[in-house]
Order: sequence, then structure tokens, then C-alpha cells
Amino acid sequence: MSNAPQAPRLALLSMDEVSRIAPEAGIPAELTDRNLFRILLHSPRVAKAIQELLYAQLFGATLDGRLRELVIMRIGWATGCDYEWAQHWWTAQKAFGCNADDLLAVREWQTSPRFGAVERAVLAATDETLATGTISPETWALCQTHLGSPQACLELVTVIATWHLISLVANSLQIPVEGDTPSWPPDGRIPSDGMTRRSSR
Repeated sequence: MSNAPQAPRLALLSMDEVSRIAPEAGIPAELTDRNLFRILLHSPRVAKAIQELLYAQLFGATLDGRLRELVIMRIGWATGCDYEWAQHWWTAQKAFGCNADDLLAVREWQTSPRFGAVERAVLAATDETLATGTISPETWALCQTHLGSPQACLELVTVIATWHLISLVANSLQIPVEGDTPSWPPDGRIPSDGMTRRSSR
């Protein structure tokens, strides 16, 4: 895996184009400077559907926000998605009060002493889904025990699916991080090629 930036496969819409298209599509103004939406708005209906899916899980959900952000960061790391990792490195801390050391620990969560049973259950569910497309019966039972409600378990599955979708979109379209956002914060370390291939099977 290279840390060199790649040109996006679809042109980033200009801010003038975005300012015209986004209100018509119902995209909140706070998203219009995000490169993800500057590309998704090539198809306003798709952009709106993805925005609503993201917001349904970011705000007012049953699944604990810290757990959700750990899952998202793990997906970004395991799939080698710089865009997802960079966005949520800042979002998780500023908007959802996550600890930076916890976010970094998802890189080797299996051996990290920072996580208890609930974190380990949802991170195992994340890795299993990325590797096999499903969650093992044993891990699912742990998630049910520690999350405590069918709604939280459902949201765990949809969070994994949603941010895996975002990773696939960002990687496939080579969406760059925004110009004022460093690549792979905070230390520039990137996942190994071998890890990304295993997680993508």
C-alpha cells in the first residue's frame, strides 16, 4: 500500500456546483465541503440516500456512540481507507468524545489492554464481517449479552455495513482527504498490504 495521494476517479464538484446541487438534493450545508459529498453529488439521489443512512446512525441511535466510532475506525484501518480513518479520527474526538488512545488501539485491538468485553465483542464482529461477510454464532452471542437490546445489535450490524460501504466507495473512487486534513492521522502510519488483503476477502 502506498501513502502517496491518488487522483480521484471522478472529478470533485466545484463549490459553486455543490452550492447549487446540495440544497436541491436536501444535503445539509455542513457536509458540502466534504470530498465524499463533492463526489457523491454527481448522483444527488444517491448522495441523499447515503446522507440519511449516515445520519440515522450518527444521531439518536441506541448503539453507544463510542462503540460505533471504534467500529468505524477499525473498518477504516482494516480496509486501508485513509478517507474514513482521517474523517473519523477528528469526528470521533470532537463530536463524540472519544479518547485518542482508544482510537489508535483499534489498530491492534486483539492485544490492546484498553478494551473490555463489550469493545472486544463489537470489534470481533467487525473483523469477522469484513473477512467472511457475517458474524460467527459465538461472537453474536457475546454482542447480544453485552449490548443488551435487539435494537443495539441491529444497529451494530448496520453500522458495520454502512461504513464498509463508505470505505468501498472512498477506496474505489480514490476520494482524497480534504486539503486541511492530514493523511492517516495522527502519526502517518498506514495498514500493511497483507492486513488489508486479509480483511477484504
